[in-house]
Amino acid sequence: MKKVDSKLNELIEITFIHSRQTYGTRRIKDLLAREYGFIVSRRRIKNIMKDLSLSVKMKKRFKVNTTDSNHNLPIAPNLLNRDFYSSFPDSKYVGDITYIPTKEGWLYLATVIDLYSRRIVGWSMDEHMRVSLVNDALKMALAWRKPPKGLLWHTDRGSQYASYEHKDLLQKHGIIQSMSRKGNCWDNAVAESFFHTLKTELTHHVIFETRAEANQAIFEYIEVFYNRQRMHGANNNLSPAQFEEKMLLEVTAA
Repeated sequence: MKKVDSKLNELIEITFIHSRQTYGTRRIKDLLAREYGFIVSRRRIKNIMKDLSLSVKMKKRFKVNTTDSNHNLPIAPNLLNRDFYSSFPDSKYVGDITYIPTKEGWLYLATVIDLYSRRIVGWSMDEHMRVSLVNDALKMALAWRKPPKGLLWHTDRGSQYASYEHKDLLQKHGIIQSMSRKGNCWDNAVAESFFHTLKTELTHHVIFETRAEANQAIFEYIEVFYNRQRMHGANNNLSPAQFEEKMLLEVTAA
């Protein structure tokens, strides 16, 4: 029994460390069962974590407001209408902008998320919020994923997304534009949720000396941890990459 307890303690600690101190008892319980065959109650995991002094990174309140909707550019209708489920990859994308503080000043981040797997399929970072920031993020997604024409692209009403330069990019690739209602963050809840996660798990816990340092940390968080390792509730606790691989295998086998 002592050997079992010792092994369980070790696996819980390893799992917690690999999660970058972000997994609570629910995710650890699921991972222990799936990866190691340990069926353990959340209460027991909680007690072991307490004994090992393993504390999940605490969420902090934050408010992101990078939306400049005070413009006279044309607004697209809300075609997504909070339907955040997608049956197929590369059929619905959502995008948004946030900012990260550094000692050099703000670093702005634009992201593109595929609603099918919640994978970050495009991103761009710069010291400004010009149209090129969001266009570069979307261009990355288009080059990597090559979505078919008819892709639904949902964002807020920010001037970057409403700009003619951005609309030209959408028209060139046969993308259908959708925008949130004015002042309604819930219309783009998936994009908002990712930024909340990023800040809770990474940027709230680091003081970046330079924009380059922040850029590298965010790149590593997105591509190495979030897309490939981090368990996601919308994917039955699989990472976005794991979910896509699993679904591809099921389709191929069918």
